[in-house]
Amino acid sequence: MASAMNALAYNVVVERTMRQPVQEAKKKSRPTHHLNDKQTSFCNPWPSYRPQTPALWSSFILGRMPTPNPDAVTAAKVPIQTPTWGANLAADQIKATWLGHACFLVEFPRQEGASRGPRVLFDPACSDRCSAVQWAGPARYTPLPCRVDDFPTVDAIVLSHNHYDHTDTPTLTQLQKRDNPQVFAPLGNAPYLSSIGIPKDHIHCLDWWDDCIMSLSLPSLSGPSSSQSNTVKITCTPCQHVSARTPFDRWCTLWSSWAVEEVISTRTPKKVYFAGDTGYRTVRDGEVVEDQPVCPAFAEIGEKIGPFDLALIPIGAYSPRAMWSNLHAHPEDSVRIFKDVKAKKALGMHWGTWVLTSEPVLEPPRLLKEEAKKIGIPDGDFDVCAIGETRGF
Repeated sequence: MASAMNALAYNVVVERTMRQPVQEAKKKSRPTHHLNDKQTSFCNPWPSYRPQTPALWSSFILGRMPTPNPDAVTAAKVPIQTPTWGANLAADQIKATWLGHACFLVEFPRQEGASRGPRVLFDPACSDRCSAVQWAGPARYTPLPCRVDDFPTVDAIVLSHNHYDHTDTPTLTQLQKRDNPQVFAPLGNAPYLSSIGIPKDHIHCLDWWDDCIMSLSLPSLSGPSSSQSNTVKITCTPCQHVSARTPFDRWCTLWSSWAVEEVISTRTPKKVYFAGDTGYRTVRDGEVVEDQPVCPAFAEIGEKIGPFDLALIPIGAYSPRAMWSNLHAHPEDSVRIFKDVKAKKALGMHWGTWVLTSEPVLEPPRLLKEEAKKIGIPDGDFDVCAIGETRGF
């Protein structure tokens, strides 16, 4: 089915629409998250980020950080189901299918006359190990809910950064050969994407607050011989993280979150926020304190682009918090990101797939429920779903 639709689905026009005020500012001064004028070195420009201390790195490298008991991981029951891709959901809903870790396939509502809406795949990492090689590195303790070949046709792939649990070469090359999608990534990732066979005219590397308009022709309801234009706006937005694929390229490519919104005039456009992989603050000495700096980027995103119909927000890989708080969101942080970006609904991600840190496998969704209640998020507004499950929004 996917290949039969490709002739129409990939008549795509992507237009760079970087705002003029941003362009003018770049002529005068370097953005605070750029460490040089060549766009080859980046940083987190906020007091909410502090790097790990040498003592923390020493404990981590020498293996003194605790990890979950293997028997406890095996016994943990993360729910998994075969995807239906939202076949039973209303045509005017966003359909979000969790495929494990930070990978979501989001289908926007179909616009007038089209047989389906644009499909965006976030951070596809579908290999067994999130590693440079498949004979070593963290292995999945939950399987993919289906084969990559069983995914519906993908129109766009959006990458938050180049870590192996978010940017997976075998998955990207498989989807490129099958669907030839447009690929959106933060600055600096073009050489890598080109090296794995992504066509240069399908690679779109953006800085924070740059955006693109993607217009694609999708099969129409009247039959496969005709098509209907559908348009979405894709904006690269800030987050607090880091990048690297080797020991020698840390900070050399940018990291980001993303906002994707419909461009449509016949109804209120739907908006989705993908937080990628991010920290919210740095917790070094025990509990969070009242005046601890938090990353201001999320409130700015909420003001500039929100509110969002759906936010996809990380809730795992946070323990020990002293080690990972600057890069990964604890549920106490996740619920505040939800509030900052002005999300109406959210699904938790970045858990339930690989053991990357020391919290118990099933702790993130339990703590999420507790933390949401503490700050007054109604029950079910920020939820988790089964791997392979599709929710409608």
